[in-house]
Amino acid sequence: MGTQAPTDEIEEKLAKQKKIEEWLPITASRDAKWWYSAFHNVTAMVGAGVLSLPYAMANLGWGPGVVILVLSWIITLYTLWQMVEMHEMVPGKRFDRYHELGQYAFGEKLGLYIVVPQQLIVEVGVNIVYMVTGGKSLQKVHNSVCSDCKKIKLTYFIMIFASVHFVLSHLPNFNSISGVSLAAAVMSLSYSTIAWGASVDKGVVDNVAYGYKATSTSGTVLNFFTSLGHVAFAYAGHNVVLEIQATIPSTPEKPSKGPMWRGVIVAYIVVALCYFPVALVGFYVFGNTVEDNILISLEKPAWLIAVANMFVVIHVIGSYQIYAMPVFDMIEAVLVKKLNFAPTRTLRFISRNIYVAFTMFIGITFPFFGGLLGFFGGFAFAPTTYFLPCVMWLAIYKPRKFSLSWWCNYTCIFLGVLLMVLSPIGGLRSIIIQAKTYKFYS
Repeated sequence: MGTQAPTDEIEEKLAKQKKIEEWLPITASRDAKWWYSAFHNVTAMVGAGVLSLPYAMANLGWGPGVVILVLSWIITLYTLWQMVEMHEMVPGKRFDRYHELGQYAFGEKLGLYIVVPQQLIVEVGVNIVYMVTGGKSLQKVHNSVCSDCKKIKLTYFIMIFASVHFVLSHLPNFNSISGVSLAAAVMSLSYSTIAWGASVDKGVVDNVAYGYKATSTSGTVLNFFTSLGHVAFAYAGHNVVLEIQATIPSTPEKPSKGPMWRGVIVAYIVVALCYFPVALVGFYVFGNTVEDNILISLEKPAWLIAVANMFVVIHVIGSYQIYAMPVFDMIEAVLVKKLNFAPTRTLRFISRNIYVAFTMFIGITFPFFGGLLGFFGGFAFAPTTYFLPCVMWLAIYKPRKFSLSWWCNYTCIFLGVLLMVLSPIGGLRSIIIQAKTYKFYS
């Protein structure tokens, strides 16, 4: 008789775990189609960072700029492939979250300590930046549509933008935001096309120059580093890749990596169509006088720029949700598993509202967050995107020394570490320059 009770207990535990898994946002529904992964990935990858690519090009120069753009595209596609492969490398088990894979590669404790801080910095960082970006774009729409109105402070625009998220963040899981995400993906293509299309229409500006803008050598070098951070930020979509794949159904005959990979390829083609024309055409037309947001450089026609900025707002709404979802998952997992709260609607409502309010508050307090991003970008974006997947791959698969796989991974790690060390240096300088003139809540 004694054996009966423990098995019941275990079954009860398993049932409870299953219930929690079905409630948590990432593992709730596993019936996504392959094209969901395509537009989730586009939304996650193509940030408003696209618009700063011509500016990055101006600081990198033609040669290095093109090389870095293309190299980043190839490296991140390779590391993305690794993530997709590793999602189900243990038969019968799925690594639904980045840190679960980390725990498998580096051990229970160490895996958490390596991955979670980085993932949180990236996701929360992106959410804060998007609060500011969304607010600023709304402000630009307001200013260009009605230039002689009373000026409204950025603070209020950020609040207006945040109000959308107080509603949207209550969509329970990844599949339920696929509509928002599709809209966002379409928008990113649209405003990228407007950006380079309007540039082509404008034609090369008079006495255009392609040299470096900074007068001193140190300025040139530091700008170069900052722009590396910008490029790293533009290609950072890997933090949510396993979480997106977790929504795709999987059987031993048809693993989820098939449809996921198809979605990724489509996403990457779209990314190329967004990034390369904007970066190259934008720099070609404006030379080194290009602003850090190419829409500012374009100014006229006013209605088109207003439309493009509105597209940016819609896209950023979708991106915010995609990056917030894994954070919600972590918060809710801690609340339910560690602190034993009951998995209810109320819990979700309260915790998510607090999170949105938190990102809004930080965004309002530090609207020069873009500079902070170059700084954090180096610390957290470079590893999670460029070399953490490679390190995990080496730790798990242990490829032969000096084989192709070994060389690929070590090259990526080398370049990634370089990026991680160099871009914060540039970012720090631009923060210092901006903070000198900054007044709180002005």
